[in-house]
Amino acid sequence: KAARGEIIDRNGKVLATNKAVCTISVIHSQITDPERVIQVLADELGIEKEMIRKRVEKVSSREKIKTNVEKETGDRIRAYELDGVKVDEDFKRYYPYGNLASKVLGFTGGDNQGIIGLEVKYENYLKGVNGMILTTTDARGIELADTLEDRVEPVSGDTLQVSLDYNIQEYAQQAAEKVREEKQADAVVILILNPKTGEIYACVNAPEFDLNAPFTLPEGTDAALNDEEKQAMLNQMWRNRSINDTYEPGSTFKIITMAAGLEEGVVSTEDRFFCPGYKVVEDRRIHCAKRTGHGAQNFVEGAQNSCNPVFIEVGLRLGVDNYYKYFKQFGLLKKTGIDLPGEAGTIMHNPKNMGEVELATVSFGQSFQITPIQLATTVSAIINGGNRITPHFGISVESADGTEVQTLEYPVETGIVSKGTSRTVRTILETVVSEGSGKNAGIEGFSIGGKTATSQTLPRGSGRYISSFLGFAPAEDPKVLALCIIHNPQGMYYGGIIAAPVVRSIFENVLPYLGIAKTVTQTPSGENRADGVD
Repeated sequence: KAARGEIIDRNGKVLATNKAVCTISVIHSQITDPERVIQVLADELGIEKEMIRKRVEKVSSREKIKTNVEKETGDRIRAYELDGVKVDEDFKRYYPYGNLASKVLGFTGGDNQGIIGLEVKYENYLKGVNGMILTTTDARGIELADTLEDRVEPVSGDTLQVSLDYNIQEYAQQAAEKVREEKQADAVVILILNPKTGEIYACVNAPEFDLNAPFTLPEGTDAALNDEEKQAMLNQMWRNRSINDTYEPGSTFKIITMAAGLEEGVVSTEDRFFCPGYKVVEDRRIHCAKRTGHGAQNFVEGAQNSCNPVFIEVGLRLGVDNYYKYFKQFGLLKKTGIDLPGEAGTIMHNPKNMGEVELATVSFGQSFQITPIQLATTVSAIINGGNRITPHFGISVESADGTEVQTLEYPVETGIVSKGTSRTVRTILETVVSEGSGKNAGIEGFSIGGKTATSQTLPRGSGRYISSFLGFAPAEDPKVLALCIIHNPQGMYYGGIIAAPVVRSIFENVLPYLGIAKTVTQTPSGENRADGVD
């Protein structure tokens, strides 16, 4: 077999490699002492004698006894010099860091073929070309002593370099596991990417799984599961929630409403609003997170307070046709094109069926669903000056001997929003962190923009929430964007209180690591309050 190509991170650290293993086979016509062969293979491989006997006695050109045998065991079997027993060197995929980025990297099956993740997406590059050994035998399949063996050497697979940064991924994974444990949450998703290029530095889907034992279900799984139930649980364990699953984004989506309203000119930063704690739309009273209301405020203050009535008003001013136009213009109706299999599409109302109530709920991020990667990509376009980048992991592919290198390229759409709108959105979102509901993401010395969100999962009233925070830095020239989503946290569930600190802790480590210098002397601080916090 060909050695499968390695997967390395942006700094050359090996994330997926190969381990030498052996395949043990028998050739019936060449065996001279069947009982000894059966005994040795049973002892060395820990397999029942009867199973080996069946294969030894089967009249065929070659029968495999066991694959993925440790090399030491294969060497011991070879040393017995048993006629008719073949020990072939082979390769088994090996992941040095166990569960690191498990749902991104993916794994291979018994035939060394990619099953999920990057392993399957880049299969054609990674797999290489198997070699052959050609021998001459007589009619009974016995090799002729005087003939030479011909070898066609295998061609190793290409090395895939990806944008993941081992250090950032490791830190984000630790942060995700910490908050998942503390909040007894079902799952935590963290995405960290470069909003200018689309390169993804980290993609965490906690709980992750062990890539070296991908068919082992978590501890405590019912041992009595049938094959179908077990496969369903494995599929669930392997799912990459940031790409394969959609969710209601809640108030982080107000960034999109804000950008559309500013671009269309239906709202300005100085526009005045009044929030009594709700807004009546047709026959529905739609509440604000702060039931007592925010009172009089301008648009920037409305964003700082994550005030639903303010964003409902902006949505209504846009109208269904205009809102849908921007939904499409921002790229929300198509997939991002990320280089991983199984990307889910947006689940959105048909514009013909959108009344004012639907428009109102969409404007503050409810009653439709998108993927986390779609949200991160769309916000990247809004804050980077209007370029919709393609989020991606693959950077380059290099042949095993290093002679050929192919740089991977991805499409970019320009003009998603004007540079002026992009600048205004960044400025507003910086104040959300420095003065508003995103205070818990503030770091002294850095200008950070961001938006909190707390959405209730369906059915409403189930007591299950999704808490999230999207942040970027530096606010005036974003070089890194992070999105943290906590599924079904127990106890306190406001995004501003539990998700924003996760992004802050990540940024405290990642910003200096990426060489992003401090730009401001002080970020206003203050205790956040649960009342009306989003």
